[in-house]
Amino acid sequence: MEGCSEPQLDAKSKVTSQLVDFQWKLGMAVSSDSCRSLKYPYVSVLLKVADPSGQVKNKSFEMTIPQFQNFYRQFKEIAAVIETV
Repeated sequence: MEGCSEPQLDAKSKVTSQLVDFQWKLGMAVSSDSCRSLKYPYVSVLLKVADPSGQVKNKSFEMTIPQFQNFYRQFKEIAAVIETV
């Protein structure tokens, strides 16, 4: 995911979905077809998102630990901004 630009929202952007649930778990990749001993930690994330009609869809993805730490930091920043509204 490095090098990808993140979409930026401004005050005029419309919210098209609502976060219903957020779950995460820490995992450890211990081996793969090409490597017998990985010992690579990762975070698996499951988001439940409701579209404007109310239909809930699951979105899942995995991140490295540094990616998750950045993701968490951004969520904290968003929460701080929301509290001021």
